[in-house]
Parts: sequence; structure tokens; C-alpha cells
Amino acid sequence: MTLDVSGTGHPAERTDDIRMEDSRYQAVSSRDARFDGVFFFAVSTTGIYCRPSCPAVTPKRRNVSFFRTAAAAQRAGYRACRRCRPDAVPGSAEWNVRADVVGRAMRLIGDGVVDREGVAGLAARLGYSARQVQRQLNAELGAGPIALARAQRGHTARVLLQTTTLQAAEIAFAAGFASVRQFNDTIREIYAATPSELRSRRPGRTLAPGRGAGVPLRLAHRGPYAAEDLFDHLADRAIPGVEEVVGTNGSRTYRRTLRLPGGPAVAEVSERPGRGGWLECRLHLADPRDLTTATQRVRRVFDLDADPYAVGERLGADPVLAPLVAARPGLRVPGTPDPHEAALRAVAGGSAAGLVVAYGERLCVPSGGLTHLFPRAESLTEAGPPALRALAGALASGVLALDPGADREETERRLLALPGIDATTAARIRTHALGDPDVLLPDSPAVPPGAHPDRWRPWRSYAMRYLALRRPAQAAAAAGRTEREPCPKR
Repeated sequence: MTLDVSGTGHPAERTDDIRMEDSRYQAVSSRDARFDGVFFFAVSTTGIYCRPSCPAVTPKRRNVSFFRTAAAAQRAGYRACRRCRPDAVPGSAEWNVRADVVGRAMRLIGDGVVDREGVAGLAARLGYSARQVQRQLNAELGAGPIALARAQRGHTARVLLQTTTLQAAEIAFAAGFASVRQFNDTIREIYAATPSELRSRRPGRTLAPGRGAGVPLRLAHRGPYAAEDLFDHLADRAIPGVEEVVGTNGSRTYRRTLRLPGGPAVAEVSERPGRGGWLECRLHLADPRDLTTATQRVRRVFDLDADPYAVGERLGADPVLAPLVAARPGLRVPGTPDPHEAALRAVAGGSAAGLVVAYGERLCVPSGGLTHLFPRAESLTEAGPPALRALAGALASGVLALDPGADREETERRLLALPGIDATTAARIRTHALGDPDVLLPDSPAVPPGAHPDRWRPWRSYAMRYLALRRPAQAAAAAGRTEREPCPKR
């Protein structure tokens, strides 16, 4: 979906935009949560912007404007609604699907690249000039990279204000602001409140980082969430020392180490989804400034920005996939917090655990069963089989770039040029390391004869996940087992 934010264009295109806006107003009128994060609406008479599912009284159509991003609404002078908290919604699944410069830029901005490297660093990663990136984002989204990053900083600051006891000055720099004054001005502009007023509205008790509690978060998702299948996947593939899944089925916790710009961290995510559509998360950070980056990377692991409604609508129309989609609504494709790690693990296979022991960096203070960070690519250029050494060398030298904004087609071509990496391995890296939702594994036995995978676009990665889960279920049924075996204790 596109919106002519400038209000100009060919008459036929403007007619389409009016129809699109009318459809969006219908979604607002019905408080349809399926569109939370897909677009935002603002009300001229109140000066606020909201998510489509906002429980407030529906405003009159003539007073409503629509925006692609929260940053665009803020740039137009609107403040965030205090009831629906539109800045806390899941990100649009569109940015995961799109492979163009706008989609790649949005993924990199979410990872904190603008805060760490500026607009010039973002442009360099995308292979465009800063002016081109600025122009394309403004034209399509109504906000440039600085405004988009600023909106993200504002959300991070609100989370810290309402969930920790950090001082305002600490929060300002942790959220990525250059000064306390900039922090205060931004909070007032976005939320129409001072930081102290915003903190006073916190929903519950606070937990102070540095005392073993970490930063508690609610990671929002859209629609149903098949947590059991994703936690099963993580438990089956957890590398000792780097990951662990503790607890019993239905109430497990996934814990893992993270390599972040400010130092190592530990993330904990609970299996049981909250009633409001979220997963409980707790981040133990060496540097609070890593909060935004850590949050986005954990979201990628759990595929929290997916659109299960769109996936279900497309795949549910296929006769082969329909019963699988109905049996597992909200199935996600597991991702990774570190594309380098995912790629190296895909090539290393079962030897990955040994690589952690031999080449991984030890935590200064172990956390439960977590003792190591996964090895850097630079440490593996002389380790393991030739394919692993070639991949590690390409990553270490920069010949191969793996990050949220990587060009997926070009990355796959470079992977296939490396010795020992076949099409299936490259496809798995593209799926799990780059988060591509539309990857078909070549020559996969899971694809039944007579299937038409092109009809599954742009959700072929989800189709492959459904088909992969069908085979164990069929084997279990053939063996006469009707229930899952409990997750082994770790």
C-alpha cells in the first residue's frame, strides 16, 4: 500500500489514494488491530496521532489524515496518543518484504545505524548518496532518516522512563540523544509532557538496571503467535554457552548472549504471550545505549514484525497449505540477532558448539548456563572445513556484507561464489540471517509434487516452515504418538 503524502500526482493516482484512505478510515472505524504499525492516523482537532485500533471515539473523516510512519505524523506536528501508545506497535511487515532502498533503510534505521554512524553511514551501507536516501525516504514515507531515528529514540526514552529508575540525564544518552536539552524538547514534542510527567504515568513498578533486574520490556506482535513451535525450534538448536531454554513447555524462557556495540548483553524472552499481543522480555545490558539495538535484534529472532494475517490469507488459499495454516495460526520464521552468527552456524552445522568452546569470547560474569559470545568471523578464518574458512574470511574482510540492510540478491550471488556453499545453504542464510520472507529452498523434499510455489509469494519462507513442520507431525502420527514429548530440561 502506498500513500501520496504530498497530495499531488496524476489524477488517477490521487483517486486511488482517496480510495485507500477511505479503506483506512474503515479500518479505524472498526478498530482493526491488523493494521497497527501498517499506518497511523492523526486528528486535526486534537493534534494527536493514533494506531488504527485506538479505543477512543472515532473522529470524523474530514478531521483525519493518514501517515505511513509515526515519524511522519510527528514531523507534521502531532503528538502520540496517551491511550493507544502508537509508538509501541509492531513494525510494518512491509519493511521485511521489500528489498528496495526504502525497505533496506528502514531495517538499518531500526538496528540503530543512524544513531551510531549518522546518515552518511546509512547511505554508505546502502550504496547511495545521503541526498538520495533522504529524498527517497521523504518522498515515500514523509520523513527522512533523522526523523525516523528521532522517533525511535523517543520511544526508547519513554520505555526507560517508565520501566527503570535511571536518571533523566542517563536516559537521554542511553536513548541516543546528543544532549539533555534535545531529549527534553523531543519528549515534550512527541508526548506533550515533560520527562517527569511521562515517568509519573508509568504502568507499574520500576526495575533498576545494574541490580540484576535488567530492563523489562513488552515486545508487541501482530495477530496470533505460535510461540510453542518457535520455542521448540530454539530449544532444539540451542548452542550451550550461547543459548539456553529453561522451564517446562508452555512457560519456557529463552536466554542468550548478544554481541552489541557497547558490550556483551543477555536477553531473556518468555514463551507465554501476553493478552495484549506481546512477549515478555528482559535485557541485561553492559551499556544502556544498546537498548534500541538489542530490542530490534530480539524482535528479529522471534519474527515479531511479521503479518500473520497476510501470510494466512495467501497460504491458506493453497489446498496443500490450508490445513497446516489452520492448525498453526501465527507461525513465525525464526531469525537471528547476528547475521554473521547465523551464516557461520549454517555452514558449521553440528560443529558450531565446538567452535564456541575453542574460539568464543567468555563473559566476564557467567549468567546461568550462558558463558560465551559466539565467535567473531575474524576468529574463524583458519578454523574448520574450507567452506567455513572461506565464509569467515569473506565476512572478516568485508567482501561479503551481512546486515539487516544487505542487498539480498547480491548477497546470495556472493555466497554461491564461495567454495563449499551450495544453493540450499545460501537460501537458508538468506532466510534466517537476512530475514527474507520469500525464500524457496531449492529441491526441497518438503515441497509436494504438483505444488505451485509461485502462488505462495511473497511468503514462501513461511510456506517452507509450514511444510517442514508437517513432516515431523506425519512421522509422529504414523508412530501412534498423539502428544508432544516434553522439552528436555537443560
